[in-house]
Amino acid sequence: MQNNISLDRLKIGDTVKIQTIDSLEIPAKFFELGFYPGSLIEIKHKAPFGGPICVNIIENNSLIAIRKSEAKLITVEKI
Repeated sequence: MQNNISLDRLKIGDTVKIQTIDSLEIPAKFFELGFYPGSLIEIKHKAPFGGPICVNIIENNSLIAIRKSEAKLITVEKI
């Protein structure tokens, strides 16, 4: 059974697999770092008051920060 949820609703420590990115506004540098559908990521930090979310791309151990507005457009599957 798949457990799909948007990236902004995850908790620190959750490890997930990116399913879809429903926006063309995601910066190209994210794709270059390995942040694309099929990638495994872990939530490392969530800033308070709707601030950015820091995720670790497990494949290459890269840390990136994503705006909450961008995270809402990314569907992931909990693993």
